[in-house]
Amino acid sequence: MGLKLFFLTTEITPFANATSLADFSANVPLLLQAKDHDIRIMHPKYGFISERKFILREVIRLREIPFVFDGKDQMTSAKSAFIPRTRVQVYFLEHLDWFKPLSNLVYKSKNGRILSDNPMRYSFYGNASLATLPHLFWCPDIIICNGWQSSMVPIIYNQRYKEEKFYKGIKTVQVIHSIDECSVFSRKAYEAAGVKIPENIKGKSINTFEVSSHFSDHIIVFNTPGNNVANKLLKLNGVKENEKKLSIIDLDSTETPDYSAIANEMEIILKKLSR
Repeated sequence: MGLKLFFLTTEITPFANATSLADFSANVPLLLQAKDHDIRIMHPKYGFISERKFILREVIRLREIPFVFDGKDQMTSAKSAFIPRTRVQVYFLEHLDWFKPLSNLVYKSKNGRILSDNPMRYSFYGNASLATLPHLFWCPDIIICNGWQSSMVPIIYNQRYKEEKFYKGIKTVQVIHSIDECSVFSRKAYEAAGVKIPENIKGKSINTFEVSSHFSDHIIVFNTPGNNVANKLLKLNGVKENEKKLSIIDLDSTETPDYSAIANEMEIILKKLSR
């Protein structure tokens, strides 16, 4: 029997393509679906994504979903589409302030600088994604959290949703593709999410993977040629303390990854976790 997988990503080819995450998020879900897993994707609806070109459809039950963020009542809505030429379903989260204004650089301004409000934006995304789940009338076995962009989901799930009847028993997997300055978050982003960082994680700015490593059920790390991401992560105390959760997948290429092999290895990990 296949798993129900909620795949969180902020890029998918051809909708948004700022980093290698886009191709990963187009290929791996398709391959997992081919293995009879029920996979659904949650993706921000950036303003540059054409609703007409990609046939985004209104879903009545996904309109004006309420939740709390930064101490205020918020609303999000979602539209439904498919990755072109596939049956992989993608839900596009809408918000006028957080998602619509972004350019196709997604995480950066046009001058190449990283957007200072990224941590708050993706804190909002994590909250909104979890709040939307019951409105899908579908409960996943595992939430797959891709990159720093989805890294707040494990702590939000554990501290705000885990004990609610609908959400009980869901596992979270943090997938780490890289570690860089984008993964450094302010404490404000966590405060806005309504969660508390473990006391042993110090400093005004923290690496978000230290927090997600503590709260996720498993961590998948991708090493690429010339970039040992796992070694860099293990220099962080919060990750080192949770080293037993790590599964490391070594990629033989950054240009043409073997997505079939990646999907096979991920499936083995996910099946073990679901037992």
